[in-house]
Amino acid sequence: MSLVSPRRFDLIAFDWDGTLYDSTAAITKSIQEAVRDVGGQVPTQEAASYVIGMALTQALAHAAPDVPPEKYPELGNRYRYHYLQHQNDLSLFEGVVPMLETLRESGHLLTVATGKSRRGLNEVLASVALKGLFDGSRTADETAGKPHPLMLQELMAEFGVEPERVLMIGDTTHDLLMARNAGCARVGVSYGAHATGGFGEFEPLFVAESVAELHQWLLTNG
Repeated sequence: MSLVSPRRFDLIAFDWDGTLYDSTAAITKSIQEAVRDVGGQVPTQEAASYVIGMALTQALAHAAPDVPPEKYPELGNRYRYHYLQHQNDLSLFEGVVPMLETLRESGHLLTVATGKSRRGLNEVLASVALKGLFDGSRTADETAGKPHPLMLQELMAEFGVEPERVLMIGDTTHDLLMARNAGCARVGVSYGAHATGGFGEFEPLFVAESVAELHQWLLTNG
């Protein structure tokens, strides 16, 4: 299957959790359980899901403002513990692999820009289904976290692509703001961590309600 119109973007950057990977509920629950473990006030589901996409320490500090900084290492360890308990229940959203394969066939460079750690992303990218589908990636522990634009700036520099030829796709306002800060086009998805009511101010080209809808949009607009 090929695109029916000339390619608009040369590089497409995807967020991971909540955009390609069905992990929002597990992350939210793990944040809540970790805060409970260290004696903090447990954040609501909305507050815990809001921080998805940020670098881990930044996310936990935002979700648990009453937890003192000296407890952040313990908080991070408890988050990782709880997340690992859910790891075997997580998977790619249906339709992700065919979508990525279509984009590769059409000549797009595919990358990941995520709040995950390098170790965490490498573990999921080791999946047989994902072998060879991504050209590059950046994680929050090796560069600036979202919404700082450095992740996208580094990917653009690595592949020699100008901002106007880059599309960022994500499920949070952090993703969309990062893209705007980098001067890149952006698309939101409504099936992840953030309600789409806050997307409008970041002027996404499109908001997809499913991977299938995202795939279809990319066929004619990517």
